[in-house]
Parts: sequence; structure tokens; C-alpha cells
Amino acid sequence: MAILLTETAAREIKKIITDQKMPETTSLRVGVAGGGCSGFEYTLGFDENVDEEADTVREIHGVRVAVDKKSSLYLDGTEIDFHEGLDKRGFVFNNPNATKSCGCGSSFSA
Repeated sequence: MAILLTETAAREIKKIITDQKMPETTSLRVGVAGGGCSGFEYTLGFDENVDEEADTVREIHGVRVAVDKKSSLYLDGTEIDFHEGLDKRGFVFNNPNATKSCGCGSSFSA
């Protein structure tokens, strides 16, 4: 798995885990699901039950990141960043495998 997490995104994820009083074993779950206007949607959440056999798990900037093996095919090389500005605030996926994405930035085709 070659998911990249910027230091800015890692800081925000650690802040959420701390603010929500989640256990230290909590992982950031990154995945892909069918849907959206372009065919696939990114999924981002927290998971306390990571399956080391079914998931690829890696620590990046102090954040444990888990990706199911099926999603890894679509996410290889994807960078997750966090943007905070006047126009928008949230996580941004920069996926080199996406051949087309929609205006909202949360769905893509590969």
C-alpha cells in the first residue's frame, strides 16, 4: 500500500482521535466504495478492529492507516491532505489512478 498522508492531515486526524476520546489503537480506515457521479467514492473513517490479514496497515506520521486489499488497487500512490480555507475545509484526495473525477472531489473513475 502506498497511501501517503501529509503532516497536516496527520495532525488533524490525531486531533480528532484525541477530541473524540477514541482508544489509542484506533486506525484511520481509508477505502473505496462503488457509487458517486464518477463510479467510485472515497471512504474515510475510524476503525478499532483492523484485520491484519484482510487489511494493509501502515503507520504514517504517527497515524495508523488501514486499507482493505481491494481498495488498495485503486488507492496506490494516493496522497491524503487536509485543506482549511475560506472556501472549503476538509480532507482532499490526490489520486494518480483517477482518470476522471467529479466537481465535488469525492468520487472518481479509474
